[in-house]
Amino acid sequence: MSNTPHLLAEEFPNDADKIHTLKMSDPHFSKLMDEYHEVNRAVHRAETGVEPIDQSAETQMRKERMRLKDEIAGMLAKA
Repeated sequence: MSNTPHLLAEEFPNDADKIHTLKMSDPHFSKLMDEYHEVNRAVHRAETGVEPIDQSAETQMRKERMRLKDEIAGMLAKA
């Protein structure tokens, strides 16, 4: 597994302006971003051994990160 953080700016490099606009204007989008960053940091800490967790918990966190990313991508596509 990669231990590179999956920052939204890197995941959606062409949508920086949309991300900023939605974050400022849409409370749900802002909440999704906060949740994504929280889960992403936890996954990164687990992958790098800073805060080791069992494999199934790490897998669940990765799935949650992907779910959030998919919802964010859908909102960006509509913006």
